[in-house]
Amino acid sequence: MVTITKKRKEALVKFDKNTVYPLSEAAKLVKEITYTNFDASVDLDVRLGVDPRKANQMVRGIVTLPHGTGKTIRVLVLCTPDKEDEARDAGADYVGLDDFIQQIKSGWTDVDVIITMPTVMPKIGALGKILGPRGLMPNPKAGTVTMEVGKAVKEVKAGKIDFKVDKYGIIHAGIGKVSFTPDQIIENARELLQTIVKLKPTAAKGTYMKSVFLSSTMSPGIHIDAKSIAL
Repeated sequence: MVTITKKRKEALVKFDKNTVYPLSEAAKLVKEITYTNFDASVDLDVRLGVDPRKANQMVRGIVTLPHGTGKTIRVLVLCTPDKEDEARDAGADYVGLDDFIQQIKSGWTDVDVIITMPTVMPKIGALGKILGPRGLMPNPKAGTVTMEVGKAVKEVKAGKIDFKVDKYGIIHAGIGKVSFTPDQIIENARELLQTIVKLKPTAAKGTYMKSVFLSSTMSPGIHIDAKSIAL
């Protein structure tokens, strides 16, 4: 038998799981039903009417959230010596190449994003089995394989996120923290949703955005009325 904690009971009383809420109300509610002892992440889950098994229905993109993610993003830049100062000046936490490649081969992956250059990718390819499962493999589509490493670092630090639909047709993305104001949560949510709408595959038929849920770490999911998003 599953035991419901006192705090979760209090959270469940404050909202109706069968009700579809406007985004403006959901942004306030998610703060009220969060009882963690830390600044919990706020997440958006969007179920799309696509078949991700088909290449022409894959949805993947990047977006810079107006108010960032609220997280301190640790960035590793794997680059040639001539790009090291550019990466450091932009705020990269770790900069180098061969030494870090060896550390990664030994199991070190204590970073959130890895940025590299096209000319360095042949060396990075051997790390695929380590970085791939952790979502750390640099990708040109995500803007993490570029000659403009300084620009890429600044964008990531400012709140740029990479998202893609999973095998169930759902996009999961962190859009802030519970400490954010409702308006900040709303604006970040809209920025992400607008980007997802722009990426609608021409091969997708029927309802594209099937459902949208807002939640925080360990909180119940709040069903959002798609009509209230005002895209």
